[in-house]
Amino acid sequence: MFVQLKTGYDTDRGPSWIGWVSFSKTWRTACFQGRTLRRATGLGLFDANFYDAGTDEEFWISGPKRDRSDTRYGPGAPAVEDDAAEAYRAFLRGAPLPGRENG
Repeated sequence: MFVQLKTGYDTDRGPSWIGWVSFSKTWRTACFQGRTLRRATGLGLFDANFYDAGTDEEFWISGPKRDRSDTRYGPGAPAVEDDAAEAYRAFLRGAPLPGRENG
């Protein structure tokens, strides 16, 4: 998944990552880098779809894009976590995302 920290950065300039994110069955909670992120739907957050339950920091989580246009105005390419690098390279070459039948 593509994950970007929104809190403390102006207009989508926060750090971002490509890494594994696990979701609850309802998709209301996500886990990333040891953080528990809760869905922000209905909370009036301007540019975030999840927030950290412990720190209230806001995040954007989405599927990665093959054209690498994940960040809108970001500081550059997202950092690719070591344990996700092989699957991400395969995805960029055209393989479906892991766990998806039709990419």
